[in-house]
Amino acid sequence: MHSSTAPLADFQISDTRGFLPNTDPLDRLPSDFEPWETAAHGLPKLLMSDDVREHLAALPPFPLHKLANESELRRAMVVLSYIGHAYVWGGERPATVLPERIAVPWYAVATKLGRPPVLSYASYCLDNWYRFDGNREPELGNIGLIQNFLAGEDEEWFILIHVDIELAAAQAVTTLADSQQAALQNDVEGATRGLQRIGQSMQGMLETMRRMPERCDPYIYYHRVRPYIHGWKNHPDLPDGLIYEGVAEYEGRPQTFRGETGAQSAIVPSLDAVLGVYHEADDLKAYLIEMRDYMPPAHRAFIDHLESKPSVRDFVLKSGNQELQGAYDLCVHGLEQFRSIHLEFAAKYIFQQAQTDAKNPHAVGTGGTPFMRYLKKHRDETASHRLG
Repeated sequence: MHSSTAPLADFQISDTRGFLPNTDPLDRLPSDFEPWETAAHGLPKLLMSDDVREHLAALPPFPLHKLANESELRRAMVVLSYIGHAYVWGGERPATVLPERIAVPWYAVATKLGRPPVLSYASYCLDNWYRFDGNREPELGNIGLIQNFLAGEDEEWFILIHVDIELAAAQAVTTLADSQQAALQNDVEGATRGLQRIGQSMQGMLETMRRMPERCDPYIYYHRVRPYIHGWKNHPDLPDGLIYEGVAEYEGRPQTFRGETGAQSAIVPSLDAVLGVYHEADDLKAYLIEMRDYMPPAHRAFIDHLESKPSVRDFVLKSGNQELQGAYDLCVHGLEQFRSIHLEFAAKYIFQQAQTDAKNPHAVGTGGTPFMRYLKKHRDETASHRLG
């Protein structure tokens, strides 16, 4: 079915789940890692204490050599990322030095996974859910989080909405390369069918996204969810970044990494690539490209693969086919709506919240950007690509 490209599995893409892992994420490492798992699962309690850093720094050595497979590596990345961020942000002021006990294994695991040692979307969302009923899909109502910071309904819902968006996007993700191939072969019917499937999938993404306010309150999000997912690049309270103690490769120099953000999901850049949605070459576009460094390398490779082929836009323009153009415009409109809702939520959940804590500025996104200007620009550029 997917003859137009390398098998989707080569890009770690599931036929039914898209960018979500085909095998449910591991919820706990083997017994050798028990002290670390106890600390990770206990973060909602530990973060209530006044010595969370002392507790985390006193963990026994992380047995890196006992990690046996990809699933364990991904779970280790979740554990180390949550513990790392809890250490940095778990005091009245952020820590500027991460102890060797946490920094060294975090760097080692991140390097094996091809990502920086910071909490990114892959660990926060893609690898952080379990199903209540194994016979049903990982959709809202059938998923819970494996890992939390403070826990509670708002934190759960915020992340689970993203998991469900990824599931809703699966039909689009698995159709993108085929739609490009149909365009290359001047197959109007095939391209129309593909774009219609992508458009349907995007409607499911929008339906899920609109549900965010149901169980995630803006005040709770801003004050109890958001503070822990910031990174240390362009963050006013960590202007010089973070020192990873004992990581020889960094030679004692502070490092600057972006925080977790939905811009690290491969869905939207993949859609942009196939639909030919172009963003002007400036700092904003550079930021989007930089976000790919935080994705699993296979997902990054998928975007590169799509971008190496012509978008379907030129084919739609040349075809003069009304049905094909209608299907294309529906997809672009869906992408514009997705960005519009995101902008609306960013204003409501972040910008309108009073800034009362330097660790949690409302002027920059968790990725360290002046997000309101970015999101408006991306939305407007998307809208300009409609043909009808």
